[in-house]
Amino acid sequence: MALEQRTMVSTHVREHEIPEVPKKQPKIRRSRKIFSAGEKFLFVLFAAILVLFASMILQTESQLNAVNSEVQTIGDKIQDTTKQNTELSIQVKEKSTYDRIWEKAKERGLNLNENNVKVVPGR
Repeated sequence: MALEQRTMVSTHVREHEIPEVPKKQPKIRRSRKIFSAGEKFLFVLFAAILVLFASMILQTESQLNAVNSEVQTIGDKIQDTTKQNTELSIQVKEKSTYDRIWEKAKERGLNLNENNVKVVPGR
């Protein structure tokens, strides 16, 4: 029996089994949002703060310019007043000379009386 079994050749040829490659199922991509709601909120908050600070800087800059123009105007007025004071002090010096005072005194009828003059000792 063993011989018979050996001589019996099986005619069955095995086919090479090719392993089946599972077909890739197409991936369903969920549309992923670029920014989440929290990130959008932070961006909007940052932009609002940026605009707020920029407007504050511009307002401060404009106030500074207004104050500088006022300072310039006051400085010009001070220079004009100083110039007028200088001119007036020059006129005072010109008009307070001894000769001019003596002429004005004579025009008004005053005369020099040596007896009425008192000498005050210097300090």
